[in-house]
Amino acid sequence: MNFLNQLNTKQVHVLKLLGAGLIAIIVLAFVGRLFGSSFSSFSPMQRIGYGGAATTGYPATQDYYGKMMGGAADSAAMPELSIRNINPSIAPVPAQPPTGNEAEAYEVRNYRGVIETSRLQDTCGKIIALKAASYVIFENAHQSDHNCDYTFKVERARVEDVLTYVKALGPKDLSENTQTIKRTIDDFTSEVEILQKKKATIEKTLEDATKAYDEITAVATRAQDANSLANIITSKLQIIERLTQERINISEQLDRLSRAKAEQLDRLEYTYFSLAVYENKYLDGDSLKESWKNALRTFVQDLNKIAQDLSITLVALFFLAIQYIIYFFILLIIVKYVWRTANYIWKK
Repeated sequence: MNFLNQLNTKQVHVLKLLGAGLIAIIVLAFVGRLFGSSFSSFSPMQRIGYGGAATTGYPATQDYYGKMMGGAADSAAMPELSIRNINPSIAPVPAQPPTGNEAEAYEVRNYRGVIETSRLQDTCGKIIALKAASYVIFENAHQSDHNCDYTFKVERARVEDVLTYVKALGPKDLSENTQTIKRTIDDFTSEVEILQKKKATIEKTLEDATKAYDEITAVATRAQDANSLANIITSKLQIIERLTQERINISEQLDRLSRAKAEQLDRLEYTYFSLAVYENKYLDGDSLKESWKNALRTFVQDLNKIAQDLSITLVALFFLAIQYIIYFFILLIIVKYVWRTANYIWKK
């Protein structure tokens, strides 16, 4: 206290200002903590229901992505097969142009078209009518209320007839793709030859190993060496099992290659068509009906949101206001006693 009595008036005022600033900082920090916790309870992150669903009354919406079934069916019916996707163990190599002068002999064509029509059933029926032709083979057909998709193949000798028939349907877009599969066929042939040689080597090794083990077994039997005989039998079974499994794996690869090569050669005999038909009406009653349903659904959701705001949200705001009023009186009492204490200390 003697130290305080020795201070002049200016120094006392400086100490009072520093003390008042410190008290103000403490009070502001306390107020920030109270109001921060209150607002966080009403933040959007806290108003998330179970499973991440918002509690505002609006249902979650999902975008609908359409898919052109014809393109998918065409890809499934005419895959670009090669030994590099038949046998995953073979590393892919960059595509190279076919060599030799036989590339044109291995050219294949396919057509992809999109048709828009106001008479969906009639147009789809005309495409389905191609099934009756012996030179047309349908591989995929899909039909719904607003579109239909077909994938079929045609004998090469009758392609022009079918192409003229399709053009008469008035396609919005009709594209032709021509490519050669000469290198793909060569890849298949080379891989088959490699696997066949590998299979022959395994079979020869298996035969030689069986003979060798039989000879060693005979020697061990004559010597009456039971321990060596047991080891020989175990080793023989292991190597026979391993070589047999390798032979089975190679046989499976040869079967897959044979089927894939047959599919590619089939493309030389046929031309593939992939057609997608879409309904496009000037006056679509179903679309108008669905539009009214969506508008009514949105109207009901808006009314529900307004009702929630006037009831639940209003009650929540009422209790929030009460909470702030209580905080205000608590702070008022704290400030009152802090002020009294500060005045008492300063007067000392």
